[in-house]
Amino acid sequence: MTDWGALYAAVVAAVADLATETLEEQGPDALEVVVPATPAWRARDVLAHLAGVAADNVSGDEADMAGAPSPAWTARQVATRAEAPVAAHLAELRGHVPAVRALVADASRPAVVWDVCVHHADLCEALGTGRPDPALWRPVAHAVAPGLLSTVPARVTVGAAVYGAGGPEDPVLALDEYELFRGAFSRRSRRQMAGWLDGLLDADALDALCIFGPRDDDQPLPVAAPA
Repeated sequence: MTDWGALYAAVVAAVADLATETLEEQGPDALEVVVPATPAWRARDVLAHLAGVAADNVSGDEADMAGAPSPAWTARQVATRAEAPVAAHLAELRGHVPAVRALVADASRPAVVWDVCVHHADLCEALGTGRPDPALWRPVAHAVAPGLLSTVPARVTVGAAVYGAGGPEDPVLALDEYELFRGAFSRRSRRQMAGWLDGLLDADALDALCIFGPRDDDQPLPVAAPA
């Protein structure tokens, strides 16, 4: 069982470290870069969104969660923090960690945790820092893999795990853990996913793997960290 609260705290710390180090090394303009995974947002907007997601989830006011996770809901989070400095976004995000940890203590599919994991990877790809530490996204990949891969007519190895509907006579195919994580949350284009599983799945089946629907704009492919 994944301790989702602990994962949330770890990823928030990683997001804060990434933003702080980027500011210190490159200056504030570095966080004005457009994030390819969320092209309507700059890196600083992603941080505002993460702060807003945390605040809305723990506020206790049903109105704050109205419309979640629609574009209007996320746009409000960014718009209401547009004039705040990045430091304020980070302070708000970190300040809500204890409450979020309590909120997800018994959750099996905690959207607030998965969201921060996905957006941390978005920021890493946008800022060119390479793949994040697997500990910060691997649990999410394996949480979604059973459902997404349950009808694939093969045995699909994802890291050390095996998924799919294949039997002894069916092929054994490998799928990169990080690419599954990114593709599952619609962070890979149709072209980038076309070769998955040796072309076993048709276009419709590949599209169905994308939780937020397929996309056609190619995304940055970070280099994996050395083993």
